[in-house]
Amino acid sequence: MDLGTDAAELFVPDGTQEAAALGRTTHLGIGAHQDDLEIMAIDGILQSYEREDAWFTGVVVTDGRGAPRAGLHADSSDEEMVLVRAEEQKKAAAVGKYSAQVLLGFPSEAVKNGAEQGPVEALTELLKRCRPQVVYTHSLMDKHDSHVGVAMKTIAAIRALPTELRPAKLYGCEVWRDLDWLRYDDKVSFDCSDLVPLQMELLGAFQSQIAGGKRYDLAVMGRRRAHATFSESHRVDEADGMTFGVDMGPLMEDDALGIDAFAQSIIRRFSDDVRDRIGRMS
Repeated sequence: MDLGTDAAELFVPDGTQEAAALGRTTHLGIGAHQDDLEIMAIDGILQSYEREDAWFTGVVVTDGRGAPRAGLHADSSDEEMVLVRAEEQKKAAAVGKYSAQVLLGFPSEAVKNGAEQGPVEALTELLKRCRPQVVYTHSLMDKHDSHVGVAMKTIAAIRALPTELRPAKLYGCEVWRDLDWLRYDDKVSFDCSDLVPLQMELLGAFQSQIAGGKRYDLAVMGRRRAHATFSESHRVDEADGMTFGVDMGPLMEDDALGIDAFAQSIIRRFSDDVRDRIGRMS
């Protein structure tokens, strides 16, 4: 299938025929970079692990050539890093027993340019092939430009589909900005207490980042533990690990709803909550 770039690659860990691997997908993660999926879409990975009735497929949109590097890869070129990070992502897909792993290979500039339609077309085609029930992508409140760009391309791709082909759920998930600040009613909580060794192994697949000085493995597991404790002030912990997301379903249900208006409404409700609480204490 045409995935939009010459560098694109489709990897199926268990060797199933490509069309069948995409077609059995129930949970689809769409991230900007190699290792984003294992941070933000862990709910879908865990929901699908070693099950015959649920399958996770991962999509990485950019090629990863701009990654920070130190240590073993301090002198690696951009081209070398593209190959290294692709192999790490495929290793994670094998560890997590994904149905398929798609590497689209677009440059970061393509997802940060609102006029660039290549990623939208590629994602639309993948959505048609996968027909997932649940899609995980980046939060619109993320502070990384490429992450927000991918979220916006994902929304555009879903809106390019007829209603009957759209997923049932669309979640914006946290990477470069926590979502613990969201109002309770705006927050989706994902319990990731199970399979902790698997979660660690997934994060550990990305040694070019970890050995280079970015301890995403420790930071992510610490954040999940912290979320589980600080999610509720008046109850004992009900989970050992937790991640948060935003239900972006309204953006699928109403194509006229502006992306910025949707994000601003969430922020405005948070602002109102802070104001009202201070008012009650005054």
